[in-house]
Amino acid sequence: MQATLHQLRVFEATARHSSFTKAAEELFITQPTVSTQVKQLTKAVGLPLFEQIGKRLFLTEAGKELLHTCQEIFNQLDNFEMKVADLKGTRQGKLTLGVITTAKYFVPRILGAFCQQYPGIDIALQVTNHQKLQERMIENEDDLYILSHPPEEIELCSRPFLENPLVVVARRDHPLAGQRAIPIARLNNEPFIMRESGSGTRQAVQKLLNLHDVSVKVRLELGSNEAIKQAIAGGLGLSVLSKHTLISDGENGELVVLDVEHFPIQRNWYVCYLAGKQLSVIADAFLHYLVETSPTIPLYEPINNSRFVLTNH
Repeated sequence: MQATLHQLRVFEATARHSSFTKAAEELFITQPTVSTQVKQLTKAVGLPLFEQIGKRLFLTEAGKELLHTCQEIFNQLDNFEMKVADLKGTRQGKLTLGVITTAKYFVPRILGAFCQQYPGIDIALQVTNHQKLQERMIENEDDLYILSHPPEEIELCSRPFLENPLVVVARRDHPLAGQRAIPIARLNNEPFIMRESGSGTRQAVQKLLNLHDVSVKVRLELGSNEAIKQAIAGGLGLSVLSKHTLISDGENGELVVLDVEHFPIQRNWYVCYLAGKQLSVIADAFLHYLVETSPTIPLYEPINNSRFVLTNH
């Protein structure tokens, strides 16, 4: 098949956006140019690549196969460029990370330190919830993923790299604040703000409470750590959060960690990638950096000069 790399890039952008217009905007070329390139590529393949139904553009079976092939080609080319840079003694390229929402409290600080060592690297950081992160995994949209509870239904290579202690959090003026060695039974009938059903944090908390026959009053269920912190500050009750969510509050914030028996619940943060995935030079470097160096980074002190794009979903 006679096809140019430019034609493949035009096709890939068109397929990804399902739009000639959006592909043209992304590639900074005209829409007629996109149409011409796709027509020439279609002729070279010998089968239709798109079909238009109404105003919507759909890939044919041949188009789907070609899109998959294009993605593999571009990934290999990107990795080749990174390897060439590595051979030249410089590491440069792009790293895409998908992280769970709680990880946004500390990952940028680790990225800052990493980028200081490798200033030629650009990082795209996607911050989202567990469900969306699993969808991104299935679609192979990122190089690496950072989360506290790797899903068992997706075949992953996972490595722990940082402790993720879950602590009981209260407003600073709560009656239990400042007390030492609080028996876990003291939480009985306390008003609580819980994470949503299905949350890994909630499951861990509920397991511990059940083990010690403790029953709390769930006053509110929230799916956001920031919303939970605001609810605690508003006097709605106690909650259990990752200690990392308190990084930005400092020692004199509105919230305090209670010294409750059997807490903190010890968990870990994991860095994961799809089993069988060939990591790029940059992704492999960051993976080893996380495992070997991140536990020594002072997460409670800001690190400047980080360079990355952060997207919330």
